[in-house]
Amino acid sequence: MAVVRGGSYPAARWVLPINALLLLFGWLVLRTRSIRWVAVLREVGPLLLLTVLYSQIDLLNGSGSAPSRDALIRGWERAAFGMEPSRDWWRAHPSVFWSTTLHAAYLAFYPMIFVPVVAALLRRNYVAARLAVTWLMTTFLLCYVVFILVPVGGPYYEYPWPEGAFVANWAARLVYRVIGTGSAYGAAFPSSHVAAAVVAVGATFLASRRLGLLLVVPAALLTVGTVYCQMHYAMDALSGLAVGALVLVAGFATRSRMEPRLSR
Repeated sequence: MAVVRGGSYPAARWVLPINALLLLFGWLVLRTRSIRWVAVLREVGPLLLLTVLYSQIDLLNGSGSAPSRDALIRGWERAAFGMEPSRDWWRAHPSVFWSTTLHAAYLAFYPMIFVPVVAALLRRNYVAARLAVTWLMTTFLLCYVVFILVPVGGPYYEYPWPEGAFVANWAARLVYRVIGTGSAYGAAFPSSHVAAAVVAVGATFLASRRLGLLLVVPAALLTVGTVYCQMHYAMDALSGLAVGALVLVAGFATRSRMEPRLSR
């Protein structure tokens, strides 16, 4: 895609050397086995590289220059709900309490995706940790492919931002600061936040059933919050739920075949 779109969006060409460096980094990490911190890095490294991979979406989509499919998604919203939930919901029912709670749940996504891996590593269950990383990376990369091929900007780009008391809280301010410094155009449909949160919950059960049950609450709040706080269309959230569910179904179905490979 960097080669194809490099003519239209010159910055997309940076994806080639960036990924060459990522491959070199991965090769070095895989070859180094005698240093303990490198061994840990080998387990969680793919998730740490997601920030770099995510930033490439913006480069490949020309930082907003690529044609978006927002009109299509918004049409689906109106047909399904008779309204546009991410735009109309918070306006019809503004709540400082729910704004704070759901923006905080949105922020909880970032540590949430590491929970299943860290929990498994702390229990020295390396197979569960590697399964969790495999499932999460599959989820993110599936979403990233769609982001590149079918860009959808999302409510953040389509609607005026919420104002007033609704966003005058620490959680909302922090969310907008994070998005302002690290958002990628076209990365709305399906919601990778929702999809990865669902998979994180399922993967956590591999290490701890109790911890997996605890994660259900922030994952559910995040799913609702992405729409109520005008971060994603409702269709983004629903499609994210579908992607996450499919990855979990496939993951548990192939678990017995994957575990012997991942135990090496």
